[in-house]
Amino acid sequence: MDFILHLGRGFFGIAVFLAIAVALSENRRAISWRLIATGVALQFTFAALVLYFAPARIVIEWIGSRFVDLLGFTNAGVEMLFGSLADKSKHGVLFAIQVLPSIIFFSAFSSLLYYLGILQKIVFVFAWVMSKTMRLSGAETLSASANIFLGQTEAPFLIKPYLPTMTRSEMLTIMTGGMATIAGAVMIAYIAFLGGDDPQQQVLFATHLITASVINAPAGLMLSKILLPQTEPVSTDLNVSKERIGSNLVDAVCVGTTDGLKLAVNVGAMLIAFTALIAMLNALLGWFGSPHDLVIGGATLVHYPGLNAWIREVTDGAFQSFSLELLFGLVYAPIAWLLGIDLGHLLQSGALLGTRTVLNEFISFSQLAGLKSSGALTDARTIIILTYAMCGFANIVSIGIQIGGIGALAPNQRSNLAQLGVKAMIGGTLACYLSACVAGILT
Repeated sequence: MDFILHLGRGFFGIAVFLAIAVALSENRRAISWRLIATGVALQFTFAALVLYFAPARIVIEWIGSRFVDLLGFTNAGVEMLFGSLADKSKHGVLFAIQVLPSIIFFSAFSSLLYYLGILQKIVFVFAWVMSKTMRLSGAETLSASANIFLGQTEAPFLIKPYLPTMTRSEMLTIMTGGMATIAGAVMIAYIAFLGGDDPQQQVLFATHLITASVINAPAGLMLSKILLPQTEPVSTDLNVSKERIGSNLVDAVCVGTTDGLKLAVNVGAMLIAFTALIAMLNALLGWFGSPHDLVIGGATLVHYPGLNAWIREVTDGAFQSFSLELLFGLVYAPIAWLLGIDLGHLLQSGALLGTRTVLNEFISFSQLAGLKSSGALTDARTIIILTYAMCGFANIVSIGIQIGGIGALAPNQRSNLAQLGVKAMIGGTLACYLSACVAGILT
């Protein structure tokens, strides 16, 4: 019975999220229903292959294990620089010491693969499959495929020559693809978050995060074409830019290291700032939720009982006081239900989904890791669904990042980037939600 309910709710969620995209479309008459069917079919096919087809599962798990190995290699560099501070058994998990350096190393490693041409070949395979099945332009599918491994401003570098002449629909596709996925450098940090010190858990979450990025790619393509259908003729040629990162192999590694350092510092700075802001807002909201008395001349004129005790009771202790997380939870609980999450975890899940959209996914993944490690959230299915739902850069901050990053590659497209930013964020968010529904149906 539970399986049937999960199945029904998952397909209902897919229908609702697609209906939202159709309702927000600029040209509903031009929507290709074949493209929608193909996009959803690709999501289910990729996910089913990984979860149920042994050879595909073995390959993805092998790739996940290599991501875990990269964490180990990172630790070697960290130990050289920070000594015993890298020892989790002595000092616990120090985020700045044990997580952020993995971003630097993976960025350097990605640049090495890019310089050698290996990454482009892998991207080409995914792009060829999506181009042939979804009948989209070669540049769009190349960028979407690159987003599986690279960030939202790095992937468009592969199609740099095409960017200045792209249509609005194509630009939205590029932006949505970036919002719907995460970079490999950030993925490795999330593996460290969710997997902790357990190698099996690390491989498990590496497998799910890789799968999420893969199935989010066709979802992003599909949703962008619903929101802004392509009506002009486009080229289907699959040509990867020959421009290289760095003048030689060592220079490529240095460039990747520098880029990774910038990203790691940016992530650390955002975490400090946003965590502090959340704490400040929660203190204000918590004060509002606390009981207060208006006392004049020793007499209590007004007694305000507060909300915190009531909140603790009705949430069964999941929330201790009136807080920003509770507000997010209330707003996003219906979405969590559509994703297939059980009723007992709707508020907690909604809080994470809201944090991811309004703030960023790094904050929400760190909160998910905290709930998981503390035992406040133990349901494996809920954790997996949330992993898929949050596996993307779709948040308000990313709009500015794309305007600056992609705009630098194609200055003539800056006005389109600014106009399409919110639409791309919506498309990227819905793509992640569709993938979460698929994961909920198949797990």
